Amino acid sequence: MAAKKILMLVGDFVEDYEVMVPFQALQMVGHQVDAVCPDKRAGDTVQTAIHDFTGEQTYSEKLGHRFTLNADFAQAQVEDYDALLIPGGRAPEYLRLNDQVLELVRGFFRANKPVAALCHGPLILAAAGVLEGGVECNAYPACAPDVRGGGGQYIELPLDGAHVSGRLVTGPVWTAHVEWLRKFLDVLDTRIEL
Repeated sequence: MAAKKILMLVGDFVEDYEVMVPFQALQMVGHQVDAVCPDKRAGDTVQTAIHDFTGEQTYSEKLGHRFTLNADFAQAQVEDYDALLIPGGRAPEYLRLNDQVLELVRGFFRANKPVAALCHGPLILAAAGVLEGGVECNAYPACAPDVRGGGGQYIELPLDGAHVSGRLVTGPVWTAHVEWLRKFLDVLDTRIEL
């Protein structure tokens, strides 16, 4: 298996599990993951948030850990990476307002490189216009109107499911990590032998 270089777009109040688990798991299997945030550099941190399901009609939000970036957003170029990963949480709400973020995302789609997005991450995909034409996409259920408004076809899944549409892998929330990461590894042509 050839190790892949993956760009991870994060920001303040990214969901804690959705940044920590893929960041560590993808490195564990031999891939390089560069976590970047606009206006921040390697060594800077972002504040994470923990979204939990505790019986209310929507998730609750608690302060999470500080997550240390290991690369500079200003240096991130599509041609330097094999894939893109966008975790959810609150960060995508403001990252989708950044034109450089949107152009970077468009570049990965133009190059037909694998992209994985989870939870609120597809908000960035919708804002970038890469779902236009009915691209199939899952997201946190509250983001379904945004997926549809961005021209995508929202795919309903259980909270532990994941969906593949071409080179795009999406899922609803961190409870889907096992299936979402498994499908992303398949799209990356990563083979783990037991």
